[in-house]
Amino acid sequence: MTSTSQALLDTLSDHLWLTDGGLETVMVFHEGIELPQFASFSLLESPAGLDALRRYYHGFLDDSAAMGAGFVLDTATWRSSAGWGQVIGRTAAQIDDLNRAAVALVRDLRTERQGKGQRLLINGVVGPHGDAYAPQSVLSPDQAQAYHGRQVEVLAEAGVDLVTATTISSTGEAIGITRAAQACGVPVAVSFTVETDGNLVSGMSLEQAVAQTDAATGGGPVWYGINCAHPDHFRAVLAGDWLHRLGMIRANASRRSHAELDESPDLDDGNPAELAQDYHQLLHLLPGLRVLGGCCGTDRRHVAAIGQACLAHRH
Repeated sequence: MTSTSQALLDTLSDHLWLTDGGLETVMVFHEGIELPQFASFSLLESPAGLDALRRYYHGFLDDSAAMGAGFVLDTATWRSSAGWGQVIGRTAAQIDDLNRAAVALVRDLRTERQGKGQRLLINGVVGPHGDAYAPQSVLSPDQAQAYHGRQVEVLAEAGVDLVTATTISSTGEAIGITRAAQACGVPVAVSFTVETDGNLVSGMSLEQAVAQTDAATGGGPVWYGINCAHPDHFRAVLAGDWLHRLGMIRANASRRSHAELDESPDLDDGNPAELAQDYHQLLHLLPGLRVLGGCCGTDRRHVAAIGQACLAHRH
């Protein structure tokens, strides 16, 4: 493990940190903002979008501060890669600038909050090259490193504390993004998404995915995560000596499958109190858990309930 990765782990120590919820679903269903291709980076391009982002972040920051919890501030860059930019009509240079703007926004928020004693980390978010839930092509590690390398480099240069690859559905992409981060000297985490059977869309198990990524990168990720799936979808597969590598959970509010969510015209926001109890149960299964937040359908209510259920009950 590199010295920067170890320093990050030392910063988190054995405490639980919170992060935000489903940014994109909040903006679409609560704020009524259209996101082309579900790309939140478009919010950075207008004063109204920036105001919506600030309101969103401040809500979670206020709640975590009230609970005395550290907070991992995600950049709005899940689809800020050159490939997605091209789909939406942005040049590579514009995408670079948007990644920098996303980091600048959360760094400004950290400066504001640190004066009040709040512990914050800046997390540069990197998403998959295509549709993680129905991938038309699967990248090799070399292809993934080439595809994601520029975004990772820009985020690192802009001053993130770590980079997290989220909603990843293949080990090729996990390995490639990890290697891109290693080349830039920035700590990296990898968060896989799973289907209702707890496995990746390819059928590979989470245990296999973690093992393959670790083997190909020298144990590169500081931790792994699971996101964009309900705890009911993956709880049953959480067994084995690999579980100490799982450091983040960002579950969906809904028990629906990815296909059902894609086809649904409404937002299934589940039950915040019930989801919080699911997280509390996961604490007993995952000794390396460090970061708790939400994904699709979750908002301040869910993360606040998760924090209240979990922060005082680490084990």
